[in-house]
Amino acid sequence: MIQVYPAQSRYHADYGWLKTYHSFSFGDYYDPNNIQFGPMRVLNDDFVAPLRGFGAHPHQEMEIVSIVLKGHLKHEDSTGHTATTTFGGVQRMSAGTGIVHSETNPSPTEEVNFLQLWFLPEVRGLTPSYERTTFNVEKMKNALLPVVTKNPSSSEIAHIHQDLTIYLSDLEAGRELTFTQQEGRRIFFFVIEGDVTLNGETALRKRDSARITETPTLHIASENGARFMLIDLP
Repeated sequence: MIQVYPAQSRYHADYGWLKTYHSFSFGDYYDPNNIQFGPMRVLNDDFVAPLRGFGAHPHQEMEIVSIVLKGHLKHEDSTGHTATTTFGGVQRMSAGTGIVHSETNPSPTEEVNFLQLWFLPEVRGLTPSYERTTFNVEKMKNALLPVVTKNPSSSEIAHIHQDLTIYLSDLEAGRELTFTQQEGRRIFFFVIEGDVTLNGETALRKRDSARITETPTLHIASENGARFMLIDLP
């Protein structure tokens, strides 16, 4: 089953310095029917003004992934980590027993747009940790490039404490990809740019998403080209 969530169905808030779109209940937005999808708890599409951001705040018992789409994002946390990331980089933080962090836009002129994703960990009580990884953007071309997974096979893939994999892809116009997973798992699909058709009949456009169950094989095609994120979930 492929359940489509159009871009305009997301919760939207504009705070001046922050424009945000929530795919799941978060902050001021609460819908008891839209809490999570498997262990996936949050997908926020955030646009932060120059020299603004989220000040120091605490987290516990959550795996937090930030993927920058445009601009630069600076991270600082109570374990002493500081890093700045742009497109081609991933930040992964395991909040575990408790961590305080901030995420800000260090640029005086350029807005930053990033996706923040939260996942429930497989086990509670983890020691807080942080890592920044970088990947070769060219490897996204007409391929599903893993950028976060439970058992990474290279230093270009971030490690997460949950049985999931986040893929990014740049699919050229007229090209197709096929993704296959084990029976009983879930797929979360998010179109960053462009358009796709799933299994020959479900059309998605920019910022549309789909929550997919009981569909272990997914054929992905694009008429005009697309950049997208696919998450293989338990």
